[in-house]
Amino acid sequence: MADEQRSNLEPKPQAPARATSEAWDDEQEQETIVPLTRAQAERLFGPDVGRASRVTPFRVVGAQVLLSLVATLAWWLLSASPRDAAVSAWLGGMIGWLPGALFALRLRMSGDRLSVGSLVMGEAVKVATTIALLVAVAFGYPGVHWVALLVTFVLALKAYWLAMALK
Repeated sequence: MADEQRSNLEPKPQAPARATSEAWDDEQEQETIVPLTRAQAERLFGPDVGRASRVTPFRVVGAQVLLSLVATLAWWLLSASPRDAAVSAWLGGMIGWLPGALFALRLRMSGDRLSVGSLVMGEAVKVATTIALLVAVAFGYPGVHWVALLVTFVLALKAYWLAMALK
């Protein structure tokens, strides 16, 4: 009886699934995507759909700097140790906007010679600069207030949304 129960619990080998025309619907791959007409796009997105975006990389960096200054002032006013908190907040904001400013400067200098590879390289430089600045602050500033630094850093990164809203 125990052997029968044990054999019922063991998985039984199954035949491999056969590839059939039912398993994959080739018709779905042939689906045609029809682009919107100008009138449909205007109805869906509004009359300014054809206008180029005024959100430039330097406008985003400006929003990041502005938000960093506001956060630094808030940390200075509300912290128990205002000097260290304000310096930490400013450094956190700077870690957020300095790599973006370098990337925007690189974009402006490249002009029409822009390629996908140069954009990827620019993003890699942004990430490396951010990591280097975080490490430099961690080892170079003993009075760092990590909460002020990280909160302001995150606020600076979220300034992209502020720049999009102010377009």
